[in-house]
Amino acid sequence: MLTLLIIIAIVVILAVALWAIYNSLVTLRIRVEEAWSDITVQLKRRLDLIPNLVETVKGYAKHEQGVFQAVTEARANALNAQGVQATAAAENQFEGALKSLFAVAEAYPDLKASQNFVELQQELVDTEDKIQAARRFYNSGVRDLNTKIQTFPSNIVASFFKFTVREFFELTASEQAVADKPSEVKF
Repeated sequence: MLTLLIIIAIVVILAVALWAIYNSLVTLRIRVEEAWSDITVQLKRRLDLIPNLVETVKGYAKHEQGVFQAVTEARANALNAQGVQATAAAENQFEGALKSLFAVAEAYPDLKASQNFVELQQELVDTEDKIQAARRFYNSGVRDLNTKIQTFPSNIVASFFKFTVREFFELTASEQAVADKPSEVKF
């Protein structure tokens, strides 16, 4: 009788542990999905600001058609990107095109003084900050999920229920070099 109670107790303890591990994995997966959703919302917000910014700059710099075309193409690629790596690559291309647009704006003092341009720039800076925060939240969620998936004993449960390791939303080497360099602010 005592042996039966011990076996029942062990089975109950294992069932509770399995239940707790499974629920924690599901919770982490949902947090990662929510964080990815936050990133896509902020990226969409930034992409929605760009047509207004391009039109404002076009009014002052009509002969810079190549820059406008590059920004438009990069925006389209970013809108159509699927998955973490494709989105990161499209965003890197888009950020490069956006830098070219701001370089054009630097050459036009009247444009830099335009209230519409200044407001769009401030919105873009605010959105960039939100994107960085969303990236950090996403990457911390991915880190927690991947750690849980790869550590014992949760790796057994994760393997059984087919939880997969997620990709980080990482900076490219050129983006990292820019991030490591102090920002230069000009007015």
